Amino acid sequence: MDRTELRARQRPLKERYGQEPEAALITLHAQGRLGDAAVSCSVDTGRAVVAAGLHPATGGDGTFACSGDMLLQALVACAGVTLRSVATNRGLAVGGTVRAEGDLDFRGTLGVDRSAPVGFRSIRLVFDLETTAGEDEIAELVATTERYCVVLQTLVAGPPVTVAVEAH
Repeated sequence: MDRTELRARQRPLKERYGQEPEAALITLHAQGRLGDAAVSCSVDTGRAVVAAGLHPATGGDGTFACSGDMLLQALVACAGVTLRSVATNRGLAVGGTVRAEGDLDFRGTLGVDRSAPVGFRSIRLVFDLETTAGEDEIAELVATTERYCVVLQTLVAGPPVTVAVEAH
């Protein structure tokens, strides 16, 4: 998709959302099915079903996807798509890779040490870009990507999360 096509696709959406803010409010959904025998949960991504399970550091055998890896993968996907969208809109030729790394202390999730945090202690997002764009253009590209990357902003802002149970 080139700059003209992307702008043509986004223009009516931007106009509508500007005139009808409620039209921009969309609820995304995810659902999984608990494994019958394995300690797992199968998640339908809309493209494939991914079976998630325990990381080897928590007793898994490595045959299932790790939900922590999936979180980092979602961050990489969102940041990569956002960067490509911004670059396309600006007419910048950009290639390369995006990677995310996160540090965990599994003593927390295993309940070995209650003072150890459960979850990522830190996450690093790295853009390794191949481009002829200048330093200022790259800095603006990355700053705009940071601002509009849904997954990154969700992690940074830490929105409220509620938990509910529906037992049958």
